[in-house]
Amino acid sequence: MWKRVQVVSPRIWSRDLQKTWSAWGYRLCSSAHPPASFNTPSTQPRTQAEKAKRRREKEKTILSSDVNDVGPDWSEKEKIRYTAALLPGEKKDTSLPFPQSYSPEYVEFGWYQWWEKQGFFSPEQHGKLPHATDKYFSFCIPPPNVTGTLHLGHALTVAIEDALARWRRMQGYKVLWVPGCDHAGIATQSVVERKLLREHGKRRQDYSRDEFLGEVWRWKNEKGDEIDHQLRKLGASLDWTRACFTMDPGFSSAVTEAFVRLCDSGLIYRSEGLVNWSCALESAISDIEVDSKELSGKTLLSVPGYQQKVEFGTIVTFAYLLEGQEGEVAVSTTRPETMLGDVAIAVHPNDPRYQDLHGKYCRHPFTDRLLPIIADTMVDMKLGTGAVKVTPAHDHTDFLLSQRHALPRLTLIGGDGTMTSLCGQWLEGVKRFDARERVISALMERKLFRDKQSHPMSLPICSRSGDVIEPLLKRQWFVRCQVMAQKAVQAVEDGELQIIPQFYTKMWRNWLSNISDWCISRQLWWGHQIPAYLVTLQNSVDTEEELWVWGRTAAEARERAAVNFGVNPDHITLTQDPDVLDTWFSSGLFPFAMLGWPQQKEDLKQFYPNSILETGSDLIFFWVARMVMLGKELTGQLPFKQVFFHSLVRDKYGRKMSKSLGNVIDPLDVISGVSLERLQKKIKEGNLDPRESVVAMEAQEKDFPKGIPECGTDALRFALCSYKAQGDDISLSVSHVLSCRHFCNKMWQAVRFTLAALQDASSPASLAETHPVSSMDRWICSRLYCTVRQCEEAFESYELHTITSALHSFWVHSLCDVYLESIKPVLKQEASDSEEQKERERQVAISVLYHSVSLSLCLLSPFMPFLTEELWQRLLPYSADSIKNPTSLCVQPYPKTSQLEHWYFPEEEADFSLAQEVVRVARLLRAQCQMTKEKPDLWAVCAPDQAQTLLHFRSAICTLGRISKLRLHCPDGGFTDSPPPKGSAVGVVDHSIRLHLCVQTGINADKQKALLCQRREKLANKLKQAISRTLMPNYTEKVPDRVRQEMDNKIAAMEEDLKNIEDQLLALEDMKKQD
Repeated sequence: MWKRVQVVSPRIWSRDLQKTWSAWGYRLCSSAHPPASFNTPSTQPRTQAEKAKRRREKEKTILSSDVNDVGPDWSEKEKIRYTAALLPGEKKDTSLPFPQSYSPEYVEFGWYQWWEKQGFFSPEQHGKLPHATDKYFSFCIPPPNVTGTLHLGHALTVAIEDALARWRRMQGYKVLWVPGCDHAGIATQSVVERKLLREHGKRRQDYSRDEFLGEVWRWKNEKGDEIDHQLRKLGASLDWTRACFTMDPGFSSAVTEAFVRLCDSGLIYRSEGLVNWSCALESAISDIEVDSKELSGKTLLSVPGYQQKVEFGTIVTFAYLLEGQEGEVAVSTTRPETMLGDVAIAVHPNDPRYQDLHGKYCRHPFTDRLLPIIADTMVDMKLGTGAVKVTPAHDHTDFLLSQRHALPRLTLIGGDGTMTSLCGQWLEGVKRFDARERVISALMERKLFRDKQSHPMSLPICSRSGDVIEPLLKRQWFVRCQVMAQKAVQAVEDGELQIIPQFYTKMWRNWLSNISDWCISRQLWWGHQIPAYLVTLQNSVDTEEELWVWGRTAAEARERAAVNFGVNPDHITLTQDPDVLDTWFSSGLFPFAMLGWPQQKEDLKQFYPNSILETGSDLIFFWVARMVMLGKELTGQLPFKQVFFHSLVRDKYGRKMSKSLGNVIDPLDVISGVSLERLQKKIKEGNLDPRESVVAMEAQEKDFPKGIPECGTDALRFALCSYKAQGDDISLSVSHVLSCRHFCNKMWQAVRFTLAALQDASSPASLAETHPVSSMDRWICSRLYCTVRQCEEAFESYELHTITSALHSFWVHSLCDVYLESIKPVLKQEASDSEEQKERERQVAISVLYHSVSLSLCLLSPFMPFLTEELWQRLLPYSADSIKNPTSLCVQPYPKTSQLEHWYFPEEEADFSLAQEVVRVARLLRAQCQMTKEKPDLWAVCAPDQAQTLLHFRSAICTLGRISKLRLHCPDGGFTDSPPPKGSAVGVVDHSIRLHLCVQTGINADKQKALLCQRREKLANKLKQAISRTLMPNYTEKVPDRVRQEMDNKIAAMEEDLKNIEDQLLALEDMKKQD
């Protein structure tokens, strides 16, 4: 329960930052012999020059004047509002007149408040469901920072997670989806500090700690529920009664408990090690809060605390003179100010230039310190001069060298970014980058300066303050990760933890197998103050050794100290560590702390382990791995059974959405619409680099010249889920969201049609009693059965894009374009001669229509909760099933294939594909003959089996193809309709059926042939261009799978069209010969 300070290896550094620091500090260490703690990735990362080139290319694309895509083509739609009186939480009146067209504002009004008031999102609702099962489904929303607002990346997370939650709830699972918010230590403190400085001219240090924390809480409460409002607008079915904030008393107790237990087990220790230090914040920061800024060479940058811009992207070479003999050793560095902390010079033992100097010394020109020349295989003799300056307290590689060669570690830059007393009076108190210029000038004066050149580099930047990160040697608290990480790896290998998609498994194993210890100390005031106490014993003479103790309370810590040191508790003085814990430490406890851990509450017993964790792939290490390690260690169980990683949302130019790039889109702007002026105002109000601001505004003008149209929540959610989340990054297009709004209107009109049909008929039969009779009824029923099966299978594998594609295809291409059109004559009682048969056919069609629409609304409900609720409630009065009110679609049973087995007719589906091709070609012939109102006869010359199929669907073909009569000419099969008349327009189906469209005035075969040849030429050129794109170098590697699949489909369709044109030309030739 107490520790003496120890020194740790540089394994505390993340590997990405090791690369950044190596590039910044210009280390000349051999890549052939990396230190054991460093990881060599299996694939080489892009060089700094390549990254800079890619960034410039994207900027050039944005700024280029020849960009063809000028944003979505749209016009302002009439807004329809729900004007009836409605109290908050009251159910909407769906008996009001049905609006003519879909309006998101009308549809979304009022439903969420009703759902919430009725408790539909609470697991306590589960017992009221007649279809309830004894299974549970629990998970948490990745807690967003309290400082921020949600962007489209968050919206993707919400859309996916809510779809899963609603699906499981409709399946009868007891669902718990917990909302949470992260206190975001550094981000929140930075925001409040800027606010206080701007409004009151005061810095944090002008307040006591308690006073400052009072200001933070006040700001947090004033900011209020902005994120909660966004989540509600997105339709997230969260259980708000269990909302969790990481600084809540209960959660804070869990954090303290976790720290104490990990200290007791030896997994948390205090030591001296290198950390990412932000001088502006005067705090260590986590790896995720460090951005790497790629510089192609000499660059002037603004740095907090400096009036003038600071030069980076250069490398300085200077000489150290040999002690006791003539000669010098030249070294190169991008940080010459750190030479005041040099304690040695390292060379490769086999480098012939320096073999006579092993064990010799150089004299430091400013401190008079002797610098030993050491030999180490880490040095790459081919880089630079082959000699490396060693500054252990400010470079992680040098820190490792100091361990191997017992070198001292001299801290020459303080926590505030000024030079320490070790540098001498001439530099003490001078800012580090001002000291850089003084050091270079002093080297020139002593004639030790050798060279300065432009140099590509990667500069580590604090994402919170914009400051240049300084690696500093600090006494901090660390978590030992190796053993816990190995358990996390083993859990995946043993199948206890499933990672989806599976290709992340290798990344998981590689990273955790080379994990570093984790620095969890942060020099902040906002956060969980570390429950560790520095012990001072009465009359103690040892003042150098630090003694620490920890406890859940100060009283417990005092008792522990008394036992450990064998003294009277009254003779102990405790001073609590002023630092706070890394925000990721508390976030790592979320899956069980949100359920009341360490108390064994009912929620913890029921819902832990969580069923799944769904999050972005960029959090695999910073959050997910730490949750798995801490959950397994503290609870003895994995925190969840599955991890589902979705792709990142990028803009149309492939850039990750980031506030620093100004390309972040607020989902509420897509839902409600926003003007270009408002979008640009947001850019101006941000704190963007001037160049990034220009690029961002130019991109907005091109992408949204008229702003963003009102698309609605349902369209946005459906669009987000329609992308393949388990693969390539998502380049979200507002045009795609707009097309999904058009889909919403298509659904709206389909239900209008259905309601009109229901008003003039008796109530539809129940689903079990509805048995389709006609060919088209059987076809649509079978199509729905197959769609339900697709949804069942794809939901289980989390392939949401497959579900959205299947549902879109069913609604648009099966229900609306085909079935609704085909039954219009039936509903008008024009289908047969017998009145009794007419009515029976009509009633069956209405029942099939009702259940097809109602069930497909259920299928869509997890993705489009507002629209489906509105439409389903309109249909509810016609239901033959006994449903108790108040009820909602969101708690209805999700459709299953088992309830639709009497609707499965695979042969009907297979046969109708031929009929659809006949309709397609018939419509094409009508267009070629410029027929608009006429309904000509159509002859089909075909084989007997084909004739039977066409006869079966003859009525639908006539209706859909706008044909007066379909005549089948097949003498061998007993179909003796007269042969087709001369002068008909000719088309070919399936390379074997010839269609002849009767044209009253006759058709000019030569003219039709000329039109076909013209079409063939255009199509052949398009096909050639498409194929040439697939033959580009590295096409397979560069182009995402989804795009390649789309291109393959286009090519196949064009090849099929060309074949059909060739068949038509051959048919025309045969007709001319017969004439």
